[in-house]
Amino acid sequence: MTVQADTGAAPAGLARRFAAFLYEGVLLFGVLFFTGFLYSVVTRQQHAMQGRTGLGVFLFIVLGVYFVGFWTHSGQTLAMKTWHLRVVDAAGQPLHASRALVRYLLGWLWFLPALVSVWALELHGGGAIFGSLLAGMLAYLLIARLHPQRQFLHDTISGSRIVTQLPRRS
Repeated sequence: MTVQADTGAAPAGLARRFAAFLYEGVLLFGVLFFTGFLYSVVTRQQHAMQGRTGLGVFLFIVLGVYFVGFWTHSGQTLAMKTWHLRVVDAAGQPLHASRALVRYLLGWLWFLPALVSVWALELHGGGAIFGSLLAGMLAYLLIARLHPQRQFLHDTISGSRIVTQLPRRS
């Protein structure tokens, strides 16, 4: 499938992008659950605390392959297809693997402030950790409102953008 350049494509709205983000989380729950199960079987993990660093690295790589693969192949993950979104470079072209990888790595900025605060404050309760993650994600979402085209920080830095891609009418 070929994607044509569309430098005039409308930037996707924040609500649509956040809805796709939440839906992506639901889909990735299944991917990560299966991947974690596979890892525990292959490594013969008998206790949850055993090999958790290896599991974390493995899941990070699996997520990278998932996102970079979809972004370079069609410009859309499964959730992005559902919400009619596409990731493109600044010229409206599909992302190359290197730009998609940079975007994936910078995409962790969604969670970085919350993870640092959880670590720095030594939070251990599920509610406190969830609250910190939620506050960090909402702050990151609100920062996008400062950008003239409402783009997220990781898109601005990586030279990518999310556009609306409505289905073509026959």
